[in-house]
Amino acid sequence: MDLNSALVDRLMIRELVENWAVWRDAGDWDRFRSLWSDDGTMMATWKQGTFEDFIQASIEGWNKGVRILHFLGGSSVEVAGKRSIAQTKMTITQRAKVDGVVCDVICTGRFYDFLEKQEERWKLVLRQPIYEMDRLNPVMPGEFPTLDPELLGRFPAGYRHLAYLQSRIGYSVKTDMPGLDGPEIEALYERGRKWLSAEESHP
Repeated sequence: MDLNSALVDRLMIRELVENWAVWRDAGDWDRFRSLWSDDGTMMATWKQGTFEDFIQASIEGWNKGVRILHFLGGSSVEVAGKRSIAQTKMTITQRAKVDGVVCDVICTGRFYDFLEKQEERWKLVLRQPIYEMDRLNPVMPGEFPTLDPELLGRFPAGYRHLAYLQSRIGYSVKTDMPGLDGPEIEALYERGRKWLSAEESHP
């Protein structure tokens, strides 16, 4: 692969990542769908399944008042032929009542994306967020929720407060998502290695 071609691929992938955040948060679902492979899968704390499942659950949540927003930082993109792994720094912000107090949870992490070039366009095959650190901030000064320590302790440190908030508003939260260290993140890195080396047909 020549330098210009490699640069174009990386720019296309970065554009996809940025479009994902903008179109998802704007509810621009037709354009959002265009980013995914037909068999694309989304893994989130509150929903795991096909990208269409994720879209439907996002629409239903929005209609119920669920507010989840994304902000992006830098990216690192590896390309091997028609496959790629992209890691992008991000924050997830969700606002909701936590035990009667309106709070924002801000979770810092990375989007870990498995991508494939299909008919000269990069498509998202799997998005697996990595949850590194989070915090809970009451919106109104002087108001503080009293958190249930037993419930809080059920969730990994990287997304403990995000999971607490989501469980309080009725979601069943996945409790083994990858974080900064541990077997889950090591397994994800191994899946990424196999994807790039074409050892696996699907991540």
